[in-house]
Order: sequence, then C-alpha cells, then structure tokens
Amino acid sequence: MLIGAHVSPAGGLAKAIERGEQRGCQAIQIFNQSPRMWRPTPYGDDDFAAFREAMEPSPIKAVLIHAVYLINCASDDAEIRTKSLASLIQSLRVGAGIGATGVVLHPGSAKQGDVGEAIRRAGAVIKEALAESERCPLHLEDTAGAGGTLGRSFQELAELLGAAGGGARLGVCLDSCHLLASGYDIRTPQGLGETIDEFDRTVGRHRLGSLHLNDSQTPLGSNRDRHANIGEGELGERGCAAYLSEPRFDTLPCVLETQGPEHQGPTAEEIALCFKLRRRGQAQRARAARAAATKVASQR
Repeated sequence: MLIGAHVSPAGGLAKAIERGEQRGCQAIQIFNQSPRMWRPTPYGDDDFAAFREAMEPSPIKAVLIHAVYLINCASDDAEIRTKSLASLIQSLRVGAGIGATGVVLHPGSAKQGDVGEAIRRAGAVIKEALAESERCPLHLEDTAGAGGTLGRSFQELAELLGAAGGGARLGVCLDSCHLLASGYDIRTPQGLGETIDEFDRTVGRHRLGSLHLNDSQTPLGSNRDRHANIGEGELGERGCAAYLSEPRFDTLPCVLETQGPEHQGPTAEEIALCFKLRRRGQAQRARAARAAATKVASQR
C-alpha cells in the first residue's frame, strides 16, 4: 500500500511532490485546478515534464488527480453537463501528462430526479470524456449517499460503470468515510473483508484502483459526508488499522483527505500514524490467523 495525502500544487505542479515528501508520503493527490471554479489552470508540456522530473527520484510512487467538485455528470441541465464534460476531459489530459494513476471523480447527483435517468446521463458524459482523452484511468468514487448523490452502493457503482461503457480505463476509488456513512460496516477486519467480498461480486476487484482513508464524524448509515482526522471518528484507530491492513489493498495508493489538527490538511504526524496503524493491523491479522490455525489443528 502506498500511503499519502492530498496536497496543494500551488506554485506549480512539481511543488506537490515537495509537499508530499515533507509529509512522508508514498502517494499524493492534487486538484488540477481550483476545486470551486470551472476555469482550468493552463498547464503545458513544461509543467508536466517538471512534475515527472521531480517525482522520478522521490519516494512518491503514485499520484491521483481529484476532479473539481462543481462537476455533475448526471445533471439534467445541459449546460452543467457540457461544463462537466470539458472539466473532466481537462483533468484526464493533465493526468496523462503527469502519469497519474487515475483521476478520481464524484459521479454526480440525481438531486430529486429519477436515479436511473441520472445514471444514464452520467454514463454518457463519462463515456465521451474517455473518448476525448487518452491513457489516464478514471476512478469513480463511492459516496456517502446524501442529496441524491450517485455511487452510494456497489450496485450503483456497477451501473455507472456499465453506463459509461465498461472500458478498461474505468475503475473505482473507495473512501472509508463514505463506505461507513452509506451503511457498510468496515470497522473490523471481518466486516471490511465481507464488504470487499461484496464489492468483488458486484463490481469486480479488478476495478479497484485507489483508496481514500478518512475517519468519519458521523455513524454507520448516516448518509452524511463528514471527514474526521484519523483515529478520531467513528472508525477509530481500530477501524483505520483494519482498512490500512486489508491484504487486497496492498498494491493501491491510499490517500488521506483529512483536515489535520490545524485545518491545513493531513500532516506528517498523521501520515506516520497511518504507517503505525498499518503495522498494528497486520500484526493483529497475523495473530488471528495463527489462532485460527491452532484451533483447526486441535480439532483434528
């Protein structure tokens, strides 16, 4: 697992690598433009080359781009869908330029409308964005389920992937806070394991491309997206340790999007805590496996 944080690219894309290194990251996530504005940042080939040059000798081995929050591929407003398409294409092109593992996208919201129709609209926009870009994968993020947001269940994610054409560049980003808020009890290794088993049956493990680790301020099934710092929410250190040590997550980038103690984003201390919790979770899993093996042996 490549553990890291969402960091700012202010001052140039390559600055994000520096900020990731300062925090002890192995992976980073960035916005490719202001998350609250439609206007794209005009990055060019020189910016991409500088980013790749900074990343090559660094400990950063994966980068994700988070598409802007304004995007709603499922909107019933044609103008919003057109703007969403242009913004998503730009994110995918920047992703290709810097060699991103993927662009993470909130699929959109049906608001008060028909969910099936919204999924079809979102699928059409996503499919066109992929056709108008090259190489960079697109990871649809699961949602907490508030306000008609799409992707609140594995079934909805599977339907979105299908509506978008089901191509090889399509994947999923699973967020721990969103999973808990949408009703998946991932607070223990067993509960998380059963959740990923269900994901595999419904979506397919091969679609899992990235992870977000965020604790949750709100309880299981709340349908509210409220991130908490690691170990300080409903997941707690035990739940975060289970998430960080899930064997099927071992090869994936796992990025924190927490506020941090100073409301300036994840800190080096929070990243270090995640490495500690991963080791703790792995040790707990190893002990449980030995105990299970001993029990089986004693019954022979």
